[in-house]
Amino acid sequence: MEFKFTPENIDRINKEIAKYPVKKPAVMATLYIAQEQNGYISNEVIKEVAAILEMTAEEVLGVVTFYTMYYQKPMGKNHIQVCTNVSCMLRGGYDIWNQVKEKLGIGNMEVTGDGKFSIEEVECMGSCGTAPMLAVNEDYYENLTKEKVEELINSLK
Repeated sequence: MEFKFTPENIDRINKEIAKYPVKKPAVMATLYIAQEQNGYISNEVIKEVAAILEMTAEEVLGVVTFYTMYYQKPMGKNHIQVCTNVSCMLRGGYDIWNQVKEKLGIGNMEVTGDGKFSIEEVECMGSCGTAPMLAVNEDYYENLTKEKVEELINSLK
């Protein structure tokens, strides 16, 4: 299935490209725009980004596979990322991770049957002073307890 950016997203990409003397440094922003539009980064998306930025598909794939913020398969409507790095771990991050897995009945990088949720265990999300934390899509939830997590997930159903 072919992928093409919407005219609005082409305008956004051109604004990113204009920030640099060459197109290549706009790759991360362009991939993020593509993921917003398509839901994930498919091979077709990679080819289109490469063509627009005058890069090889392999160069774009290298960026996609290096950074965890890009998804190579569809994720749930509510993508939950639970931090289990040192600060979060010491303050109950694994308890939160296990709670979310059990509540949703899925494992790392899996999607619920209804497509509403996906989960991902992540390293540091930069919230060490307010650990444990998780993110739902772009929203951070910090200083979590099991009760707060239960309430949050129930509010998303």
